[in-house]
Amino acid sequence: MNILKTLGSDTEKSTEVEVEGNIRELVRRDSTAFRHADGDSELAANSLSTLLRRVSGNSAREIDNLIGELRILRDKLQADSTRVERDIVEYAALSQSVIQLTKIIAEGVTHVKKVPDAPSISE
Repeated sequence: MNILKTLGSDTEKSTEVEVEGNIRELVRRDSTAFRHADGDSELAANSLSTLLRRVSGNSAREIDNLIGELRILRDKLQADSTRVERDIVEYAALSQSVIQLTKIIAEGVTHVKKVPDAPSISE
């Protein structure tokens, strides 16, 4: 059991050493590339500037599109709000009319019952 643990830890250590070596090699290559790019710094700056303009332009267009969509949604929400408010007012007026009509009918029914010579519904 101890032999397997020792072999496993040796394998892990050799893998770590190999990965560290690969990272060091990549860093060396990149630093060499940066040293060569010093002569081309103006070209790199222009390229970076162009890239940033493109990225920021795309972002700005997307934000403008979102703002436009939000304005459309706001207008729709306001229109729906106005419609619902109007429907509520119409419903309240209709409800008041029904209440008044019910009172009139109720008064009429009580008046008919008080008249002695009035025919009943069963006759």
